[in-house]
Amino acid sequence: MSRKIAVRMDDITPDMNWENFRFFQELFEKAGITPLLGIVPDNQDEELCCEKPREDFYEVMRGLKEKGCCFALHGCHHLYTTKKSGLFPLNTSSEFAGVPYEKQKEMLAFGKKKLEEQGIAADIFMAPSHSYDNNTLRALKELGITKITDGFGKEPYTYGGMTFYPISFWLGCSLKQRNGVTTLLIHANTVTEADKERYRKIFEEYGKNMISYSEYLERTPVKRMLPGRIGEYLLAKGKNLLRRIRR
Repeated sequence: MSRKIAVRMDDITPDMNWENFRFFQELFEKAGITPLLGIVPDNQDEELCCEKPREDFYEVMRGLKEKGCCFALHGCHHLYTTKKSGLFPLNTSSEFAGVPYEKQKEMLAFGKKKLEEQGIAADIFMAPSHSYDNNTLRALKELGITKITDGFGKEPYTYGGMTFYPISFWLGCSLKQRNGVTTLLIHANTVTEADKERYRKIFEEYGKNMISYSEYLERTPVKRMLPGRIGEYLLAKGKNLLRRIRR
């Protein structure tokens, strides 16, 4: 059985790089798939501000919803307020990890409501910098959000009342594996022309293995025990350390 690849796009905002966003939409259409789009409900991160905000942003998002796109709550303001790594330590900054439970719940409830008011029901959480803690999970469950796009593995898995949809560990290796599903992460705002050419080649070579994110959500998750979560934590920690050494 060949490896299946789902796609998620982070940092979806009214003031994102729309030219790059359209570039990827064309790749998705050619491959016959739809991605998971992580919307920042109230973007206050200046690094994500690429151009003048589009007033028809949510109209565009609702149109993509009709075409089959899925949506995730990508934090609240996309501002990093702590240096905590959280439960999945790929990075050392966070909008949520280390923040008191009540504050986290307040931000998540605000973001969820804002998207719902625009006709976008985001029942998946996409943590900025992949960083969240136990209080984040507790708040999400209180708000009825029980899916997270994060973790490592070949299939969706359940743990602690949540369902996790793993991302790729190393993209090159993940694309070539023979079974299971992985998630290709795309940050369109920072994509260069050279990056675009690389993505074109990826879609040309692996497009036949790509699936819509909605299909990924239909796969039956496996149950993961504590040792598996510990192993995942160590892998994320090791990748973070290796990335810092290479810099």
